[in-house]
Amino acid sequence: MTQVPSTAAAATPAAARPVVLAARSVFRFRAVDGQQVPIVRDVSFDLHQGEFAAIMGPSGSGKSTLLHVLAGLDRPSAGQVLLAGQDLAQGNEEHRAAIRRQHLGFVFQFFHLLPDLTVEENVTLPLRILGQSPRRHRARVDSLLGLLGVAKLRDRLPSALSGGEMQRVSIARALVTQPPLLLADEPTGNLSSKAGEEVVALLRSVRDQLGTAVLLVTHNPRDAAAGDRVLFLHDGALRGSAELTGGPFGVADVFRRLQELGI
Repeated sequence: MTQVPSTAAAATPAAARPVVLAARSVFRFRAVDGQQVPIVRDVSFDLHQGEFAAIMGPSGSGKSTLLHVLAGLDRPSAGQVLLAGQDLAQGNEEHRAAIRRQHLGFVFQFFHLLPDLTVEENVTLPLRILGQSPRRHRARVDSLLGLLGVAKLRDRLPSALSGGEMQRVSIARALVTQPPLLLADEPTGNLSSKAGEEVVALLRSVRDQLGTAVLLVTHNPRDAAAGDRVLFLHDGALRGSAELTGGPFGVADVFRRLQELGI
């Protein structure tokens, strides 16, 4: 896999870079009282290499459902999700899992660290799952721990970490295989305001220094404002004409657009 170095990413407009994730008329239905109800409705957009985008919407707007479909954790009821040009609706779960392992990292609201493993062991777990020796990638692991500010915590267990520290570790774990795309589902939802701001700043650093594309899903205008662009999801559908571009933005810009949309 190839990532854009930060200098090249800064010099090349996002629209001119390769598409790493594409949604094409994506629907996801759920059975409610015996009827199929659309949770995600006709969502289409592209995310380009080295881009930081945020999908903003209130609780219940379908954000997490959409992100799970985009990650291949759930199948679309209709439409296509293309990850690095590969259709995630095709093949069995093993095939989709192989595509995910190669092309994306996932950061959740809950940290999902294994309690009996140290910070370094948690971070290098994806390498071991792929049958790779962490020792062969020591420089990469050291660099990630340093970038995420947890190098001094490498021998600690998760129980000895704060919430912000655990989320930093989970981001390092998501990036250790060098995926070109990082998906983040409400990554500040369990953190204090200060820790949340630090995590979002780190996501921008990941984009700037590693060239990783970042797609952040959030209900928090402060977090969404960090994106290069903000897409607004309401009742499962994207408000295409309301998209903000040219970020990062002031939080007031996001609030103003939410008010204009009546969200």
